[in-house]
Amino acid sequence: MRRLIGLLVAMSVATTVPAPAAGGSATDGSRSAGVRAAERRVVLPAPVPCRGCWHPVLRVSWQWQLQEPPRIGDLLDVRMYDVDGSDASRGLVRAMHRRGIVAVCYLDAGSWERWRADADRFPRAILGKPNGWPGERWLDIRRLTVLRPIMRARIDRCQAKGFDAVEFDLVDGYQADTGFPLTANDQLRYNVFLANVAHRAGMSALLKNDLAQIPRLLPYFDAALNEQCHQYRECHRLTPFIDAGKPVFGVEYALGATDFCPAANARNFNFLQKHRSLGPWRRACRGRESHARS
Repeated sequence: MRRLIGLLVAMSVATTVPAPAAGGSATDGSRSAGVRAAERRVVLPAPVPCRGCWHPVLRVSWQWQLQEPPRIGDLLDVRMYDVDGSDASRGLVRAMHRRGIVAVCYLDAGSWERWRADADRFPRAILGKPNGWPGERWLDIRRLTVLRPIMRARIDRCQAKGFDAVEFDLVDGYQADTGFPLTANDQLRYNVFLANVAHRAGMSALLKNDLAQIPRLLPYFDAALNEQCHQYRECHRLTPFIDAGKPVFGVEYALGATDFCPAANARNFNFLQKHRSLGPWRRACRGRESHARS
């Protein structure tokens, strides 16, 4: 649910392999070019179709509330709710469905959180540096043999509670100081794995941030969820989703609604102004309160 403060990312970067330093040998330059070419040639599995899943339309009214699950009596008249999958009960999801609300399961896929019920399933060897939030550490997403069963179990729990979709958080660790030499291709493989597992479980998949890899990930994800693209002037990177008929959800924390809503509406985005705590308070951009069904 978060954007790392002060993380400066060159979003046009296609790989984390650095260019050879000035004065480097021809051999060094050739090796770096070879590594970059290998990165570009990564082969990804085919997207898993999600027949029967929720395929959202472009305009969707929504609420993002992770601080605590909303009380059934306090549910807003919106089309979609995104809530923490661990905290939300099956009863809450059923109540949402009775009101015609699509339920999205927030799932942290990129970091270890010490308070989660399955925290002891993560070997210490795959825990990296703190990510800036208390009790959280980056994961070594290259260790798919370890992470696959853990993440499948988390996705299965979302499915068992009746969720319609999964929002995968912190799936851009290759751009951060995680303590591991993660590459863009490591992230691609991991993100594709997550989306395909969600589809096999009958749930849509929402891509959180990772704007640099949208061209490769677009076929696998059904919608995008972004934080602060207006503040960081990078909203144009999300237009492939709109062009593909897939919605873009987003929030701004530091900007007022009048600062970004006109631009968000013009791009056909579904944006909210929220506090960073992601509690119940929200201010939706006007014109984003449609209840059109897919």
